[in-house]
Amino acid sequence: MTSIVLVEDDQELACWIAEYLRAKQYHVTVYHDGKQAYEASRRSIPDLVILDGMLPSMDGLDICKLIRLHSQVPIIMLTARDEEIDEILGLEMGADDYLTKPVRGRLLETRIKSLLRRINPSQTVCIEQDVFTLGELAICKSARTAELGGIHLKLSTNEFDVLWILAQHAGNVVSRESLSQQLRGFEYDGFDRTIDLRISRLRKKLMDDAAEPYKIKTIWGKGYLLAPEIAR
Repeated sequence: MTSIVLVEDDQELACWIAEYLRAKQYHVTVYHDGKQAYEASRRSIPDLVILDGMLPSMDGLDICKLIRLHSQVPIIMLTARDEEIDEILGLEMGADDYLTKPVRGRLLETRIKSLLRRINPSQTVCIEQDVFTLGELAICKSARTAELGGIHLKLSTNEFDVLWILAQHAGNVVSRESLSQQLRGFEYDGFDRTIDLRISRLRKKLMDDAAEPYKIKTIWGKGYLLAPEIAR
């Protein structure tokens, strides 16, 4: 069974989400306290975390940031406020996805499945067709690892997925529409800045020039282009 940790202080909502997911054959552990949930995550890492933004004893954003220091487990943030700044903060702290309350069961399950499909922890050995080498940048899909100049890059699930898609088309432009469809499962609406934010975070990990990026170039009006040869 896929193990899910649900961190939600609204006990009625937590009970409903847990019962829904258990009926879908997920193993769900519920915590109502942020600090307790974080300490538990250090002892045993689940397959996925659903994390409320506002929690007693420790804020959900702080928990997300701390989890990212020792794990790349997929994290879905929940919030009661439908504001862009909340989504940006969640993604900046390392969340992989973001949902606003009230939570719809089918949508939550779809997002869970989408995140879990990107990860296959049983695969640890690279095979040739799963590896891209672009200068000093080496990316292995099966192990979900990336190295730049021999140094391991600590990438979140979403950051790796963006990099892998760009690497498949290195030297060519990948549109925001294509990235949105492949990464989020729906069409780009012209306003969503999630893809741009993920690109910005990825550039930092690649030590790209923030003022004039050359490793991941922005092609205005078209999309993004990963350079075919990348150096440290």
